[in-house]
Amino acid sequence: MIDSIRSAMRASILEMVGGGSGPPVAFLTPKGDPGLFGPNSMVWRVHGDFVSMMIGGIGSLALQALHPMALAGVWDHSTFRQDLKGRLGRTAYFIAATTYGPKEMALKIIDKVNNIHQHVNGIDELGRPYSAADPNLLKWVHITETYSFLKAFQKYCSPRLTALEEDQYFKEMKVLGEMMGAIGLPASLVDTEREMLSYFNELKYGERAKTIIDLLTNFPSPIHTKPITLLISRAGFANLPNWALNFINKEAPSPMEKLFLTTSVNLMAIPIREALKNGVAAHSYKRVYGLDS
Repeated sequence: MIDSIRSAMRASILEMVGGGSGPPVAFLTPKGDPGLFGPNSMVWRVHGDFVSMMIGGIGSLALQALHPMALAGVWDHSTFRQDLKGRLGRTAYFIAATTYGPKEMALKIIDKVNNIHQHVNGIDELGRPYSAADPNLLKWVHITETYSFLKAFQKYCSPRLTALEEDQYFKEMKVLGEMMGAIGLPASLVDTEREMLSYFNELKYGERAKTIIDLLTNFPSPIHTKPITLLISRAGFANLPNWALNFINKEAPSPMEKLFLTTSVNLMAIPIREALKNGVAAHSYKRVYGLDS
């Protein structure tokens, strides 16, 4: 009975992001393969929590939408606006494969995405040419993602990373970012925050960005998952730095609102983490250490 309830909840949760409901058996082999990072990495630790990764994902998408050239690639070459769930599902698989997958799986998806980026180009809403393979745009995407994931983990997971572990996370993720074509990536939280601010004059809250922010604010989902998705959306925006909230004309949450969000997310996370405890990370540990599935 408990397993049936857990399976049903797992399927319902993964439905929100367009993921499959079955066990991730592809991560069980080959035995002993640590992938790009391995189980002792900060990347495995930070990316192992579904709830904080969803919250960080909303925040990172909001930040990325503020760069007209980065947004143009998504606007012109994807079904993001019509199929947000599908976009999140593909992003979730990329993160899972590069974080926990065996090396061949990780390299294969990296190569696939890099090849796609070579063909994603056009003219942005300001009339400027763009390319998804532009190292400057890849850097923006990388730093907004790593910042958002780390910040959400630190807020909603325990135990938190130490300052040294935070910087280790950015050092490890720098390797992946460089494999994706980004250059000049920061290797610490302080430097990441500084790099984000260095893009300020390149950002614009235009009509396209407003469309994306509205989509993320009113996250489309079935009625039975609506309370969860709306809470994750609110937490995702609360996870943004204050300068970004000001940029999109949203007020920073008050201390009372922060307390409400933290309490609500932590309560919501209990059954979700239970339902997903035998997910990708658990299967990958079994692969690395040769444990029976």
